[in-house]
Amino acid sequence: MITNISLVTTYCLDQDKARDFYVDVLGFETASDVMLGEFRWVTVRHPSQPELEVTLMTPGPPLDDEAAGFVRRQLEKGGMGGLGLRVDDCRKTHAELAAKGVEFVQEPEDRPYGVEAVIRDNSGNWLVLVEPREFAG
Repeated sequence: MITNISLVTTYCLDQDKARDFYVDVLGFETASDVMLGEFRWVTVRHPSQPELEVTLMTPGPPLDDEAAGFVRRQLEKGGMGGLGLRVDDCRKTHAELAAKGVEFVQEPEDRPYGVEAVIRDNSGNWLVLVEPREFAG
């Protein structure tokens, strides 16, 4: 029986820079950073949700060269999705992250489901910040 989602992958251009962004800027913690032969396995997790790790993977094996090149190009032009991040106060989080130099694609805006802002990580992935509220659909 499946009990939860424990791992998701986010592609990055540089594992060190991506890890530092998620840890130093967003407040995640390093879960794993190990070499498996020539393959580097780097994961981060949020302290309040340790059961879910985010793999920070550079485009390469198991992707073939064509697929890895496509992912790399999408990252470089900011065309990749990323993660949805729940926040307590979207406007306050916006101010804190903007002060750290985080690039906002969308300023905080009211939506039927809450307040939403969109940032980019340092690899070009879009990360959605959501301060949820009750939504009847």
